[in-house]
Amino acid sequence: MKELAGRAAGKRCAERGRAAGEWLSARAGRCLAGSLALYVLTALARPAEPLDLSVYRRLAPYVLSGGLYDHVVRTGPPIPELPFTYPPFAALVLLPLAHLPWTAAIVLWRAASLAAVPVITAGALRLLFPRPGGRVRERALLWAAAAPWLEPVRHTLDQGQINLLLGAVVVGGLVHCRRTAVRGGAVALAASLKLTPAVGGLYLLATRQWRAAAWAVATGAAAAALAWCLAPGESVRYWSTLVTDTRRVGPVWSVRNQSLRGALTRLLGPDVTASALWWAALALVSLAAAGALRAALRRDDPLGVLVTVELYGLLVCPVSWSHHWIWCLPAMIWLAHGPHRRRTLSRLALVLWAAATGARLVPRLTGVEDRLALPGPYPWPLAWPGCVYVVCALLTLLALARAARVTGPPKRPEPVRAGGRPPARADGSPLP
Repeated sequence: MKELAGRAAGKRCAERGRAAGEWLSARAGRCLAGSLALYVLTALARPAEPLDLSVYRRLAPYVLSGGLYDHVVRTGPPIPELPFTYPPFAALVLLPLAHLPWTAAIVLWRAASLAAVPVITAGALRLLFPRPGGRVRERALLWAAAAPWLEPVRHTLDQGQINLLLGAVVVGGLVHCRRTAVRGGAVALAASLKLTPAVGGLYLLATRQWRAAAWAVATGAAAAALAWCLAPGESVRYWSTLVTDTRRVGPVWSVRNQSLRGALTRLLGPDVTASALWWAALALVSLAAAGALRAALRRDDPLGVLVTVELYGLLVCPVSWSHHWIWCLPAMIWLAHGPHRRRTLSRLALVLWAAATGARLVPRLTGVEDRLALPGPYPWPLAWPGCVYVVCALLTLLALARAARVTGPPKRPEPVRAGGRPPARADGSPLP
């Protein structure tokens, strides 16, 4: 009897959840408009200084006159100076910002970043549901409405960071463009502006998009060559020494850094990369990512492949600030709508992502950290919760790895297109 009652209660909860989902889907546009209006009101009521946008605007002109990597924007503690840390090509692209009034630059940059959010959500859902239907549009609008209240997205908006724009370039290029040159060029363009999106090249390789990968290499080389011609001194300096200098980016030990190295540095000390524990942890993370990638490829899950490579890149990068983790949004979409959304591990990962990003846990920990008398041993009550994004990413990779079996009826083979070209996925990669 108890088992029957439990099943009945679960069925009622599922029916209520579906009813709530249908009600929200019918009002997706209103939800997005209301969320954006509320964001604008909160941004006006408590304006945040977009420090990264200030760096782009004030330092980019030095790419032509020299000293791009010598000048800094002076702020205040805990990070009193902010240098330009991107490749010279990024400074060339950002040059127009220097000619805009400061207020206009802020408004245009944040408007463009907000417009990039539905590109990311719609692209992620299109990878998950390549066929028409599935309420892709409504779900994309609902996720875009939720996005400004997730900490990585909100932090990117507040700081005037470029992450959302680069994410839209990568996802938009991979999903909405059929031409291989555009898909590869989109990944290369994002990586030429900021190195972290280069991990998107693993997606092209994993999905066997060899021509797109070749175009990515060619486009990246062309961007570097253009910057070399226009700013040879800055290019030589960046690619020879500065590209591997993490000290210019910021303190690796700070809770702002949500990479695997940052988490282990806070837990084990600054010499963690010289210990066997670091290499063991790196090997375990790589093994989990390999398992997730293999499982996603076996079940023909392009969104799972993209989420896997992006989360892995954030984990193994020496510095992954919390605003770099905008890829939590596609990860949450996979966990909420993917084929294994009802599994306990998927639900656990989704709840933890929602709690950590919705409650803005990392900024709260940052506020505590900034009041500490550091350097010194990092306090463990702050170090353990400071691993939250690493834990979320690992749970997501494990959920991806466990979802190895293809669900649902087998797909019928699609006819070959006119001209003898085989059908392709939504991202343009060949079907097996």
